[in-house]
Amino acid sequence: MNVLFLTNEYPPHVYGGAGVHVDYLSRSLCSFANVEVRCFGDQRSASENLTVRGFPVARDRIQTAPDILRSTIGTIDRCVQFNALPVAADVVHCHTWYSHFGGILAKLLYDAALVITTHSLEPLRPWKKEQIGRGFNYSSWIEKTALEMADAVIAVSRSTKEDILAHFNCDPDRIAIIPNGIDTGEYRKTEEREALDRYGIPRDLEYILFVGRITRQKGIIHLVRSATYLDPDIGIVLCAGAPDTPEIAQEMKEKVAELKKTHPHVYWIEEMLPKNRIVQFYSHASLFCCPSIYEPFGIINLEAMSCGTPVVASKVGGIPEVVVHDETGLLVPLEQESLPPFEARHPEKFARDLAAAMSSLMSDGEKRKAMAEAGRKRVCDHFSWHAIAGKVYELYQHVQGG
Repeated sequence: MNVLFLTNEYPPHVYGGAGVHVDYLSRSLCSFANVEVRCFGDQRSASENLTVRGFPVARDRIQTAPDILRSTIGTIDRCVQFNALPVAADVVHCHTWYSHFGGILAKLLYDAALVITTHSLEPLRPWKKEQIGRGFNYSSWIEKTALEMADAVIAVSRSTKEDILAHFNCDPDRIAIIPNGIDTGEYRKTEEREALDRYGIPRDLEYILFVGRITRQKGIIHLVRSATYLDPDIGIVLCAGAPDTPEIAQEMKEKVAELKKTHPHVYWIEEMLPKNRIVQFYSHASLFCCPSIYEPFGIINLEAMSCGTPVVASKVGGIPEVVVHDETGLLVPLEQESLPPFEARHPEKFARDLAAAMSSLMSDGEKRKAMAEAGRKRVCDHFSWHAIAGKVYELYQHVQGG
């Protein structure tokens, strides 16, 4: 079988969980099918059963567009480029709304079966309007159109399937639940700490770790607020970059500066670190915190658990299907507004509740150790990429009538 992946992110240009997913899934699927990846960027590589081709933005065609719409128009342009090169795939598999127009064209022009993995859903991310303006109208429309005409839709959790059915006119029988996975060989505890030394993290510091983009979705501002309720001797390490907007970047700077006045052990690494360094930060953290206000799955929690780090996370979306409360970590309820932007209804209460959960584990080393062992075992037992790739290939066979 010939499979074509269409995606925004692909190594080395990865900034979020969708890019991690596409990286590992494409490589794991090579044992089942011939895989081609067309992505945003300048990549060009070929190996057995896997070819990758990047499509740079055509700057001459979009340079006159309004700044806030330039990325959206560039997205449409590259989706057209995806299809200007002939498509000979049996199945076209799209990841995130950036690639959906390309998948629609491939289905209509080349008669390829269309499969879409829902890494997130636009109706549940209204803060994207801050980032792309009226481009959000396009992303919402193209997502709805693509999901409703797809031959199969992959939801990464039961919660995500429920959200799809609530917001789109999709046949439940066309929605398959297949979770994200992780490479437990790459994400495993290490004694290496070169990365921590590089950024000045004291060797005797017990710290809570955050890894992710600076965005409303990831809830990092809630974590910074909650840290004010923690013992000042507890370290806070924020591996946080790629802010969605200048406004949230500025808000982050102000909140961190305020926190540092009372908590001396706050370290903010303002860049997206490579995998080998992130593994070191996971491995030496006492806790990992995931304060997301929206998370269809939360692959970041798998990474922490795989490295033997217990998790404190908000009880939203697919996170409870990954983190087992009181076994691999603690889940903190988040009461949200029922209308956009779906933010915390009582942000100070959420901050205090997060702090209480983190404090309780920071004061109980034995419980953290037990959770670390249980988390690693859960990841190894349920979330290997090879098993997940097998399920995806079975879905391809189904949509092909095999």
